[in-house]
Amino acid sequence: MELIVIGCDGSYPAANGACSGFLVRADDGSTVLLDCGSGVLGKLMALMDPANLSAVVITHWHGDHAADLLTLRHYLLIHNKRLPLYAPLDNSLLMQLCEHEEFVLKDIAQASEVGGMMMETTPVVHAMEAFAVKLVCDGKQLVYTGDTDRWENLASFCRGADLFVCDATFTSEEWNERMPHLSSSQAATLAREAGVKQLLLTHFPPTGDGATLLKQAKEVFANCLAAKPGLRIQV
Repeated sequence: MELIVIGCDGSYPAANGACSGFLVRADDGSTVLLDCGSGVLGKLMALMDPANLSAVVITHWHGDHAADLLTLRHYLLIHNKRLPLYAPLDNSLLMQLCEHEEFVLKDIAQASEVGGMMMETTPVVHAMEAFAVKLVCDGKQLVYTGDTDRWENLASFCRGADLFVCDATFTSEEWNERMPHLSSSQAATLAREAGVKQLLLTHFPPTGDGATLLKQAKEVFANCLAAKPGLRIQV
């Protein structure tokens, strides 16, 4: 299993960047796109024909995780293709805009398999209904939190993951109880407590201090990386 970072910005894309989007390739060639935020589609097209995806998984319907589904839908319409789309069925406005025949919309909470990979999900704490996702393939486990502002409820879900992709938006100094995302040190604490093998930090503010986020995480959990577009990790 391979993870390719397409985008990792939070809220809005940085110049020449993209919001949350991760391409997962199984050894048999199947491909799953985890989230499809602003700016993701164009960068995905540099890697593959989006119509050849096995499925798309959306952790929640905020624009920085799902907005490019609107342009992906038009791409599929023009090419007369359809894709399975796993997402929360919360009837949000963005979900309603995606309820067209180009997408075969499925409930992420009920899914057990996607694109030939086993999939598990668990609810996370966020401003709207949101899920963390676990993909299992060829004996390897990848866990992606999506967005969350609490980590304590995720330790058992992440237990022993080979690669853990975690929301890490704030420095320790910036974080407080009202923040909608984790700090990088909280992400690292979760990685340590869950016994994961490798941590990938993501969802960085486009104008934030990524070096400090990574430094603070490494002080807690040494085997971690900062996501950047184009990064490839063999799981």
